[in-house]
Amino acid sequence: MSTIEETLKRALPPNATLADVWRAGRHARGPLAVRESRPGDFEAIAKLQRLAYPEIAPWTPEQLAAQRAAFPAGQLVAEQDGLVVGASASLVVSWDEYAVDHTWKAITGDGTFATHDPAGRTLYGAEVVVDARRRGNGIGRALYKARRQLCRSLNLKRIIAAGRLPGYRNAKDVMSPELYAMRVVWGDIADPVLRFQLSQGFQYCGVIHNYLPEDAPSCGHAALIVWLNEKYAAPRPPALARRAA
Repeated sequence: MSTIEETLKRALPPNATLADVWRAGRHARGPLAVRESRPGDFEAIAKLQRLAYPEIAPWTPEQLAAQRAAFPAGQLVAEQDGLVVGASASLVVSWDEYAVDHTWKAITGDGTFATHDPAGRTLYGAEVVVDARRRGNGIGRALYKARRQLCRSLNLKRIIAAGRLPGYRNAKDVMSPELYAMRVVWGDIADPVLRFQLSQGFQYCGVIHNYLPEDAPSCGHAALIVWLNEKYAAPRPPALARRAA
C-alpha cells in the first residue's frame, strides 16, 4: 500500500477495505493548495507517475533534485487532504534552439533540466501528473493556472508543451497521428489529455514524432501546444532604454 493509501486508511474505520481507501481518495474534496516541491515530495511524485503511466519509468530522486536545483520556481505540487495529489515540472528555454523537431530527452536534459536557460522567453512544460483517483477535483486546472501565473510573473512570452496522445495506440492502424490529433481538436475523439489542454487555453500546433519513444499508448508521438502570455512586455532595445532613463 502506498503512502497516500496508508494516510487515507488511517482516516477510515479500522475494518476499511482497500476499495474503501480508493473510494475515499476518489471523492475527497478538501482544500487544494499548490506550492513549490520539496525533497520530501519526491517519493509521492514518483508514485503518481507510476499510477498515471505505468509504461514509463518515473523520475528518479536524482532527476527531481536536479530539477529543483536548476529552477525551483517551476517545480510544483498540489496538496489536498494533506497528500500530494498532483505535480508539474517546468523549465525556461530558448525556443529557437528546439522548434518543432525536438525530443523530451533533449529539451529536458534527460529529465535533469540542465537545459534550463534563465535568458529564454519560453516556459516549457515538461510534466503534469494528477492522482487518477481524484480526477474531477480541479487538480489539473490548479496546476495549469499556477504555471500560467509563473509565466506572467517572469514576463515570458509563452508556455510550450508536448502533450501525450494516450488514445492513439487504438487508432494507429487506421489513421496518422496528425489526423488523430485533429479529430481530437474537432471534437470527434475524446482524448483526455489534449482535450483538457485545449480547455486551458492552449492552441494545437502539430505532432512531434518520436518525442518520447517509451510512451507506448501514444506510440511515441506528442501534440505540440502553445499558450501565449497576453501580458508579455517585450524588452526595449538598449538605446531606447537609455533614452527613457
